Amino acid sequence: MTSSPILKVQNLKVAYGGINAVKGIDFQVGEGELVALIGANGAGKSSTLKAIAGLLSPAAGEVEFNRQQTKAMPAYELVKLGLGLVPEGRGVFKRMTILENLQMGAFLKVDAKAFEHKLEEVYFYFPRLKERVHQLAGTLSGGEQQMVAMGRAMMAEPKLLLLDEPSMGLSPIMVETIFDVIRNLAHKGMTILLVEQNARLALQMADRAYVMESGLITLSGAGKVLLQDPRVRTAYLGE
Repeated sequence: MTSSPILKVQNLKVAYGGINAVKGIDFQVGEGELVALIGANGAGKSSTLKAIAGLLSPAAGEVEFNRQQTKAMPAYELVKLGLGLVPEGRGVFKRMTILENLQMGAFLKVDAKAFEHKLEEVYFYFPRLKERVHQLAGTLSGGEQQMVAMGRAMMAEPKLLLLDEPSMGLSPIMVETIFDVIRNLAHKGMTILLVEQNARLALQMADRAYVMESGLITLSGAGKVLLQDPRVRTAYLGE
């Protein structure tokens, strides 16, 4: 990793409901990097992301984001610091329109011109949202809701974007659409931490990646190197 880390996680442990979901992991994300966290269902990936985003309290360890210790910070403070989350299952506001969902993402913006500029950028990536801007989010397809969730996070102009299983439950065409946007955002310099069950897609895109198994990080390296690793190929690529 060449750039300075915007996120540092040290000895992170997460437990809930009597389950030790994350058992003491260390990793970091450099500014401008796309880092993937891959692993089987139940490996602790989403719990890790929720702890970073302030949605779960770590049992132990340190999380440093943007040079600040964030373990005791509530989620809304982390948003102010520049953390954006696209949650697993999308989490759109179903009784609000697409536009209202996007406005929720920009609630910290006071400059109307900056808001409009950002809105046009989201529409550039997701033209379908512009076509249906006044439609209720709850009436959209899963793929369209994923677009809304990503657009909402982008509206806040995060310094670090956390993506939790963005391809889950989507059609192959929609997966391609969503991953094209992620790729474009990464090329433009956005820092991204991607949790993804589709290991092949994630590793093809990632600058670096970590493999999680049973709450521990068992492998790490450049995405394209891990893509060729026989252990990864056997366990996650069905080879």
